[in-house]
Amino acid sequence: MGGEGVTSSGSLRDMRISVSSDMDEPVARFLVEQLRSRGHEVVTHGALRPGDDSRWAPCSEAAARDVADGTADQAVVCCWTGTGASIAANKVPGVRAALCTDAYTADGARRWNDANVLALSLRLTSQPLLQEILDAWFAAEAGQDAEDRENLAHVGRLDLGRTVSG
Repeated sequence: MGGEGVTSSGSLRDMRISVSSDMDEPVARFLVEQLRSRGHEVVTHGALRPGDDSRWAPCSEAAARDVADGTADQAVVCCWTGTGASIAANKVPGVRAALCTDAYTADGARRWNDANVLALSLRLTSQPLLQEILDAWFAAEAGQDAEDRENLAHVGRLDLGRTVSG
């Protein structure tokens, strides 16, 4: 992730983050505000960008493709439940999207799964909960546990369409 720094609180700074939402909801707007207030550059897709395709599958794909092609360091994809956004994002090779409904899951998604796309439910995520999830997401780093790294390598082979027995 080029250009990022780490603040004294341990959170990543100065990243380019792609954000998509299929609805222009207050929590989606708050998400964009929060990311900018944390020092990140935000690129929007879907209902957050006038004239863009706001259906959950295309806008989630667009944000995920920004990560896969390196024009964004990470992405946050949102839809009513978060499930569709997560599914669409995960269809893009190289993306590891995690639907997170709490801070513990966000921490684990980064630490154990090296997730690079955060999926959120517009229905379930309040503003205080969003702040907790973002704090955990940005504070955690990918772990170096051998089993976790082996699992990530396996996922990488799946991205390439290779089946692996085991």
